Amino acid sequence: MNRNEIGTFLRNLWALSRPYWSSEDRWPARGLLAAIVAMNLGSVALTVLYTEWQNRFYTALQKLDMGAFYRLLAYFCVLAAALIVIGVYQLYLNQMLQIRWRRWLTDHYLREWIGSGAYYRMQLADHGTDNPDQRVSVDLASFVASTLTLGLGLLSSVVTLFSFVVMLWGLSGALSLHLLGREWVVPGYMVWAALIYAVIGSWLTQRIGHPLVRLNFNQQMYEANFRYALVRFRENAEAVALYRGEADEIRALQGRFGDVFRNWWALMVRQKKLSWFQSGYDQIAIIFPFLVAAPRFFSGAIELGGLVQTASAFGQVQGALSWFVSAYAGVADWKATVDRLTGFRDAAERAQREAGGREAIRVQLDEDGSSYRAHGLAIDLPDGRPLFSRVDVELCPGESLLVTGASGAGKSTLFRALAGVWPFGRGTVHRPRGEDVLFVPQKPYLTIAPLRDQLAYPDAAERLGDAQIARALADCGLGEFAARLHETRHWSQELSPGEQQRIGFARALLHRPRWLFLDEATASLDETAERRLYALLRERLPDTTVVSIGHRSSLASFHRHRLEIGRGDGMAARGSDVGRDVSGDIGSSVGSAEARGATIAFPAPVSPAFADRR
Repeated sequence: MNRNEIGTFLRNLWALSRPYWSSEDRWPARGLLAAIVAMNLGSVALTVLYTEWQNRFYTALQKLDMGAFYRLLAYFCVLAAALIVIGVYQLYLNQMLQIRWRRWLTDHYLREWIGSGAYYRMQLADHGTDNPDQRVSVDLASFVASTLTLGLGLLSSVVTLFSFVVMLWGLSGALSLHLLGREWVVPGYMVWAALIYAVIGSWLTQRIGHPLVRLNFNQQMYEANFRYALVRFRENAEAVALYRGEADEIRALQGRFGDVFRNWWALMVRQKKLSWFQSGYDQIAIIFPFLVAAPRFFSGAIELGGLVQTASAFGQVQGALSWFVSAYAGVADWKATVDRLTGFRDAAERAQREAGGREAIRVQLDEDGSSYRAHGLAIDLPDGRPLFSRVDVELCPGESLLVTGASGAGKSTLFRALAGVWPFGRGTVHRPRGEDVLFVPQKPYLTIAPLRDQLAYPDAAERLGDAQIARALADCGLGEFAARLHETRHWSQELSPGEQQRIGFARALLHRPRWLFLDEATASLDETAERRLYALLRERLPDTTVVSIGHRSSLASFHRHRLEIGRGDGMAARGSDVGRDVSGDIGSSVGSAEARGATIAFPAPVSPAFADRR
């Protein structure tokens, strides 16, 4: 990495790390970190004592001093026991800090990604952030583990360097060299030898291993893409079977894995080159200090114990200076993880800024919940092309509206805008509080949870009794499932499309919203079932405003008003009130040079909420 890359990496690392260490969990985290650092320092101190023990032990062997030999063996047992205790608890506390940090980061990123609604905008418009689920589940864990492991490793190397460099300086003495007709005296020459050895090794490691950062980044992305494709195949197994699409699925999955394979092969080749160098570097480092210190030993300046201690101290200093060489593969993977998390964080923040910007559809909550209206609503596609130029809508309590039109005319997008989740456009949507409004899509969302949780979604199931849920299931034609309320299954695969749509209506009966929006909510049901479910809404929710998207003409009998959205120039929208028009046009500039706009206002009902015109 060059200087700019290092600076950017450190800024991103600080931005990712700082929030936790200033959060509500900062004091337990700081306490754990302080304990781990203290143990790290204690481990270095014990290593210094062990190096000194080596000198005395080997000197005792050289002098055939049996008494000193046994005393030093006993001393070694004490040092070994202390190192074992510190090693065990250092790992234990490190893992404790890892899981606390990961828990906080996971909660923080889930709130930033899901809680703020950024996930929807990112899915629609931001194609630069792949597999956000993988970044939350895998990258956060890798980031925490790598940050602590490499950070503490670097700290240990720095402390080791300062602890042993003085010792090595004193042990190595001075080296006399005859160069250019002069005698040069190099004090502490072993320290300089260790420094030169480590600098050359670090420079070569960077030259050899630099591509690993990009390769690790790509490997994480390709693995996530392959895993996502497998999950998507599993969730759509029935459709694949009906289409007999197994061969195409195999080709697609093989293509995804081909990316994994090719990148892994490139990663493997590059790591092999780095491993060749690192292995040779480490092996030479074992014998190198003996070669450098041998002249003083054979001259009698130091004894065998001094030689062993000198070699050990040299190894500690050289190892500390060569931290970058030893940790390079881990650093490369760490940087790739930091880059992916930074990209994810920036995309989520950008989505939030855009959602709060001027060029976005604003949503205002009306506390009294007396009306649902949109003012000056202009709806765009994610690429900026306009869909509707101006829409003014007011829905009054107890009314019913059927929205029809050709496929692709923008009906579902209009629903999303009224729901307050479609960000692209301008204007304001005034809507009641969330608990007063329920949107039922064509395919209701089902979680992997007990069946009773599906009926209560998105609220907690505890607020509903089993008898109440069982009645709603029976009313919607799902009475046989009443005995399975506490079963946890993959319900989106367990239930047929028609049964899933019945679940959507059962939710509406249980939630009793004041405003109910149904987007093709009976498309998978026959007309008899459709008639029964809409009759249930009329009977159980007489004061609820119901707005439906549908193509069937049979739906008209359950709605007082009808809004037809056409395609082509102008995209005309027409409404009717039991046979008479009550609305004008919705303007659009898709396919036309000029857009038009009009107000659609529906009067308060003067008869039953649903006009049965069968």
